[in-house]
Amino acid sequence: MSNKKIYICLENGEVFEGRRFGADGDVIGELVFTTGMGGYIETLTDPSYFGQIVMQTFPLIGNYGFIDEDMESRKSFVSAYIVREYCEEPSNFRCNKTLEDFLKENSIVGVYGVDTRQLTKIIREHGVMNAMLTDDLSKVDYEKIKAYRVTDAVKSVSTVKPEMHPANDHKYNVVLLDYGTKKNIIRELNKRGCNVAVVPYDTKAKDILSLNPDGIMLSNGPGDPEENTEAIDELSKLVGKAPIFAICLGHQLLALALGGKTTKLKYGHRGVNQPVKNLETGRTFISSQNHGYAVVNESVEEIGGKISYINANDETCEGVDYPDKNAFSVQFHPEACSGPLDTKFIFDKFINMMGGKE
Repeated sequence: MSNKKIYICLENGEVFEGRRFGADGDVIGELVFTTGMGGYIETLTDPSYFGQIVMQTFPLIGNYGFIDEDMESRKSFVSAYIVREYCEEPSNFRCNKTLEDFLKENSIVGVYGVDTRQLTKIIREHGVMNAMLTDDLSKVDYEKIKAYRVTDAVKSVSTVKPEMHPANDHKYNVVLLDYGTKKNIIRELNKRGCNVAVVPYDTKAKDILSLNPDGIMLSNGPGDPEENTEAIDELSKLVGKAPIFAICLGHQLLALALGGKTTKLKYGHRGVNQPVKNLETGRTFISSQNHGYAVVNESVEEIGGKISYINANDETCEGVDYPDKNAFSVQFHPEACSGPLDTKFIFDKFINMMGGKE
């Protein structure tokens, strides 16, 4: 276990001392926390964390090592990783390597031995803030830290060329726009008989429609949704042409394409225990989430939408139905892996829109 010091320098001037593991080097990023007790492999490989320093609130991370088969994307896009304690000697029959091995392979700076509870309290109080990780305090430039912004996020994580993922029992053809998709979205569609054509984020609407899809899926992804002006413009040309189901960033982009608004949350929703309430039935589901932006509630009705789910903690928008446009979206992750399975039935709603039966 390394005893090399490393400092977490917050943009507000506070400094925390920890110990380094993983890759060497300095890094600046947006510091966020996630509350999952497990699923750190899925967290590290979720493209939605692009440009962010991810901190786990659960105190011990790495006890089941790293399992390549559980990765949600081709690599990790996090800027750095902070834990209270990491496990050097994992125990799991599926384990391929240690957590530190993975961080080194992906050139990710890791920090352990730091008071993650106090760091989390600071972010909850003041909101998401930028930070620099360094072992040399003389290098710290607080103006540079404050100026950091996550940019070109979707472009950096999307697939470069189309990919086909066939189902064993083919019934439907779905085009999945990759804004930073997780593999489990593809798996859930495949399970339901969907051949899935994954296409880059900037694919033109006419090229998508030329594939004659039974349905169009909009994936999760990182960054500020309003940054994706060209993708939003193409998305507006798809609405009403085929059934559309959108998750997370896709949910936000769909609202923007229809003239809605999004806003940045104080510290976002990240974890596997977020309660969402179905406004039609009153039932509350526990969901997995990872987002820093939300669709503005008041803008939904203006664009012909109806809010279907709200966050039970802060009442932000968690889902929208567009009955006149044959489209719907959710902010949370019904495909969650690892995470609660409560909302997987939402994929069946999409199948029904394409002509399937319950």
